[in-house]
Amino acid sequence: MSAYRLILLVAALALGGCASTHAKNPADPMESFNRSMFSFNDAVDKAVAKPVAQGYDAVMPEPGKIMVSNFFSNLDDVIVTANDLLQLKFEQAASDGSRFIFNSTFGLFGLLDVTSRLEKHNEDFGQTLGFWGVGSGPYVVLPILGPSSVRDGAALYVDSRPSKLRRVTHMRTRNQLYITKAVDRRTQLLEQEKVLDEAVLDRYEYIRDAYLLRRESLVNDGNRSTTMYEEDDDDTEPVPIPNVPSAQQNQPTPAVQSSTPVASPAASLPAKDHQAQQAVVHKVWIAQKR
Repeated sequence: MSAYRLILLVAALALGGCASTHAKNPADPMESFNRSMFSFNDAVDKAVAKPVAQGYDAVMPEPGKIMVSNFFSNLDDVIVTANDLLQLKFEQAASDGSRFIFNSTFGLFGLLDVTSRLEKHNEDFGQTLGFWGVGSGPYVVLPILGPSSVRDGAALYVDSRPSKLRRVTHMRTRNQLYITKAVDRRTQLLEQEKVLDEAVLDRYEYIRDAYLLRRESLVNDGNRSTTMYEEDDDDTEPVPIPNVPSAQQNQPTPAVQSSTPVASPAASLPAKDHQAQQAVVHKVWIAQKR
């Protein structure tokens, strides 16, 4: 599975080199290729992934769905803990490591979340690279895997190394676990899709801008000064933050400065349409945070 992801990344970057250089968003220089890949992924999703997820959502009892999500979330805590340590977040690593140990034992291999009082964190190697000052690079839509960037796409391979699923030696069981995890993840996105239905402009741009906003927030541990929009109490109306400097300037030991700042979505649109797009992108970003 890890090798497959690496092959997809290499293919995406190779094809991206042939894409048009006349991109409107500086964070998305391969927009022509990315839009084509987005259309391909969307067609596959509508034909296969979404119907399967809807069927799973319809037939699986709610307690069963919760236990499946808990199981895979518990396995992900191994990767989270490893990246906690790489980011020198030792207290957080102790918390995430404790979650995995107690949920794996008292929680029946993670099916039950017996550590709900401990905060669930989200860390991956892409965030670790960002922590040490590595820029995200251009935005890339990977085949099947979807929105990513050069940095985060390459980090997928590194995150796959400590994965517990990768260590399952029986190939058929391992593949079934990967498929179940993918279906579970797609099912969780069914509710978030309702937010995208409010879109009146460009679905591709919404997903791209929401992804870039979310990744910037994750790399900076939710630092509000690093996002384009401020989240208010009811999570409905964004407040633009003008001229916010890149948060990577505040990193302790920057190695590479990002060459692809996140551009404001649809900056050239009329004011009314631009405000509508800001609201929808903000809602998508909030949905992804939850």
